[in-house]
Amino acid sequence: MDVLTTIFSDFGVTWGKFLSQVILFAVVYLVLSKFAFGPVLAMLEERRKRIEEGQRNAEKIKKQLAEVELRYQEILRKANEDAGKLIEDARASADASGQKHLQQAIKDAGEVLVRAKEDITMERNKMVAEVKQEMVSLVIQTASKVTGKVLTAEDQQRLSAETAKELAA
Repeated sequence: MDVLTTIFSDFGVTWGKFLSQVILFAVVYLVLSKFAFGPVLAMLEERRKRIEEGQRNAEKIKKQLAEVELRYQEILRKANEDAGKLIEDARASADASGQKHLQQAIKDAGEVLVRAKEDITMERNKMVAEVKQEMVSLVIQTASKVTGKVLTAEDQQRLSAETAKELAA
């Protein structure tokens, strides 16, 4: 104890001031831990959960986009099969009824193929637009949750335009 007293006196520390500072530090620490550290940690945990939710939503959108691409490929394959069947039928009937019928059947098959491609393109564009719209909505929701404020119409339009630009790239 004498060594401790000597060290304290060498550094100009008095027991009374030292004890009062220790008590003051303990009180400040308790107040901060109750009113500052807890709410800040809770807010950080909530933000982490929101970010995880946004990542799950992004994965969901990627899966939906992959499913749309698979449906597109299936429709295109079926259209090609149908066109092939029409061409084969046209060739078979052309043998029976001549070259004129063959040309008409090939023309019809081409028209069917063109219509099928147009339908596929329209459906794919529609699906991509829906996915983009959903992604824009999710980005706005996530941004609103992460920032913790209500976004104005101008903020929503800006985020929509930025997201659409990123999706188009």
